[in-house]
Amino acid sequence: MMSHLVDEAAKKIQNVPFLVNMVSKRVRQLSAGHRPMIEATPRMGLADIALQEIIEGKLNYELKAENEEKE
Repeated sequence: MMSHLVDEAAKKIQNVPFLVNMVSKRVRQLSAGHRPMIEATPRMGLADIALQEIIEGKLNYELKAENEEKE
């Protein structure tokens, strides 16, 4: 994993545990065969791809309200 990508992604998502969970979930998707939403280079690992997607704004998240989660 390229450390500069982690630093840049952390600027987009300041909550580090949340960032780790997002990258982890996206890595699982990519390893299951989902296509990258960015132009990946041969040297990029799956975590690098996920981080770059976050940096470029291609991978976002929504926070649900507590009431929505209980329904």
